[in-house]
Amino acid sequence: MSEQTAPRTASTTAGGAKSDIGRRIARRREELGMSREEAAARAGTTPGYVQYLEEQSTAMPGNAVLIRLADALATSVAALHGGDADLPPGTGRAARRPELIELSAEECRARLSRHGIGRLATDTPDGPIILPLNYSVVDGAITFRTAPDAVPATAAGALVAFEVDHIDEALSQGWSVLVRGRARAVREPDAVERLEALAYSRPWAGGERDMWVRIEPESITGRRIAVR
Repeated sequence: MSEQTAPRTASTTAGGAKSDIGRRIARRREELGMSREEAAARAGTTPGYVQYLEEQSTAMPGNAVLIRLADALATSVAALHGGDADLPPGTGRAARRPELIELSAEECRARLSRHGIGRLATDTPDGPIILPLNYSVVDGAITFRTAPDAVPATAAGALVAFEVDHIDEALSQGWSVLVRGRARAVREPDAVERLEALAYSRPWAGGERDMWVRIEPESITGRRIAVR
């Protein structure tokens, strides 16, 4: 299928893209707030072909179009192929003139959004530990599900820290938000029912994780790296 003859199909988002490359193209495009038309114009192709790549599992784009798309999306061909999937974020070089900017509480809450993956820092009998987990923001509090015998459950009743961040490898910039507060187990049936109804996702780790923990923010701070 050539760039110019790709069929037009129903619109989709990054979550609906059917191929690995398609998901990465759509996700990166949406991270930049870029329409298919804008991405196509920058890459020198058609919106229909970008849609085809994002939606069709059989799409096999050549290196030339991938190079142009990677440039249009301020990323790399390796990233679109998923070659950096097993590497930690931040392997790129720092920008020449970065600036560290404090975020307001409102900006921090906007970046926490309604859900995502964050890192819980808490103390345990074996010492401090940091664990990644998926969370939801419900009524202004960080909420997550775990198993009663799992390490995150030990956070209940303790003062903890919770951190989320985003790194843009291509542009050498990013942000982080730190929440400090006391965690508590949620056991009231009505409260549990509400959390189950509003949670964006079940735990990515799977398994039976029916204990809810809520972190009430006592302080929220954040910083972002801007490139001038």
